[in-house]
Amino acid sequence: MLDHRPEALKARNFQTIELAIDGPLARIRLNRPDRLNALSPLLLRELHQAVTSLGTGDSRARCLIITGAGRGFSAGADLLANSEEETVSEAAPPDLSRSLRSLYHPLIMALHDLPIPIIAAVNGPAAGAGMSLALTADFILAARSASFMQAFVQIGLAPDAGSSWALPRLIGPARAARLMMLGEKLSAEDALSWGLVMAVHDDEKLLDEAEKLGHRLAQGPSQSYAAIRALLRASADHDLPTQLELEAETQKKLGQTADFIEGVRAFIEKRPARFSGQ
Repeated sequence: MLDHRPEALKARNFQTIELAIDGPLARIRLNRPDRLNALSPLLLRELHQAVTSLGTGDSRARCLIITGAGRGFSAGADLLANSEEETVSEAAPPDLSRSLRSLYHPLIMALHDLPIPIIAAVNGPAAGAGMSLALTADFILAARSASFMQAFVQIGLAPDAGSSWALPRLIGPARAARLMMLGEKLSAEDALSWGLVMAVHDDEKLLDEAEKLGHRLAQGPSQSYAAIRALLRASADHDLPTQLELEAETQKKLGQTADFIEGVRAFIEKRPARFSGQ
């Protein structure tokens, strides 16, 4: 379990999220349970700040878990927290691209570029941009009470915050179109059968299972994980020769790491490797 004593917490004065760090394992909990962790501008800014801090050379974190407080992961964008200039009005229609470019895009890219594995522990509903947030993870673990919904179409919008990029890659264009255009709610069990989530756990065991996986990843070869994340994302847009060259350049860099030397020694000595992340 994560250590939540004061000395184990990163010094931050967040209002809408909690950041706990225990050695190499970090956990961010969205903390607006009264609003089902809806994504307000303040929450998005604080989440971006927390994620960015984990991506610096000063951070010891080697794995990140994201979850939600209360009975849900995130209901998506907080429509009641729109700024005055984005208030819906027929006379002055809002420019929704402004909040996407200023708040959502920097956060999604920070998660995309984070050099450590990400686990989303989805407790309850993940809807709209809340589902988009979960899709940034390398591993999605779902509570039995979890559900996933591309709710955008219900208010006359299209998917954003990266959903239209990530979802077809995870479950294929046909299933992605079904979720996006019909706005259907996908249960945890169906998400598992579709390959959207890695595993489904009883609600009371979800965080324990997420932390178990997190500790496993945090003890692994961190630079290898970062390289795998980059290779997976690049592969969708590369032809085979380009991807082969990227693999070669990646192996060149990884072959010069301390973890590679340790991995080879451990293999020769027939013992578990003790990776340092270096």
